[in-house]
Amino acid sequence: MEMTFSLRRKEIVMEEPLVLDVQRQWPALFLPEQISAEFFRITQTHLMNRFFSSLDEYAPKIIRLYRARAALWGKDMKTLLENLDDQTTEVLAHRKSAALKGLPLIMRDESKSFLRTCLDMQPRENHVGGMKMGVLTIVEDDVGTVDSIPNARFFTVVLEEQIVIDEVSDLPTAVALLFGLVYALNMAYPKELKYTFETIQKLFMCLDTKCSARVQTFKNKMLMY
Repeated sequence: MEMTFSLRRKEIVMEEPLVLDVQRQWPALFLPEQISAEFFRITQTHLMNRFFSSLDEYAPKIIRLYRARAALWGKDMKTLLENLDDQTTEVLAHRKSAALKGLPLIMRDESKSFLRTCLDMQPRENHVGGMKMGVLTIVEDDVGTVDSIPNARFFTVVLEEQIVIDEVSDLPTAVALLFGLVYALNMAYPKELKYTFETIQKLFMCLDTKCSARVQTFKNKMLMY
């Protein structure tokens, strides 16, 4: 993959192939370790180290911001925080996931375009329509509701309405892999998720410090907490 990087990058940037076409030609590119390696080749930044270090630092501040301003972001934010409060085990892990789940809400992006859930006995293909970039959470089908986050079995990464990485163990890893693939495939952020991905790019990954007004406002408010 190192030896073919220049050829692959030229092809992806110049020809803008569909994700499925890239997957057929370069299947190894969709392996987690190769996503991280490709991301480093492009940005000189370690994908997982930087993402998780930033998430560890910012998640508590983000959750405090969510709580302080929950009324401004409606029912979905209230439900997100109630689900977080219901957790009795692995609280830190749930806090990090909740911080990521809330980003589309506070950025006023389309949350359902980024995060969806599916019962494990349902065909996953029926739940990815319209998802340009996102994560599908697979939950146990005996819990009565797909909102029961503690019963999440695994996560899948979705690009161009196709599942490209399956059975990821946790949401933060799935989001990091998704972001890495966006860079590896030279994809533009969809307009309905523009500010969510800009936040990940510029706040979590520290790639380009010039932020839009909306992301800069979020950053300033978060640092107050």
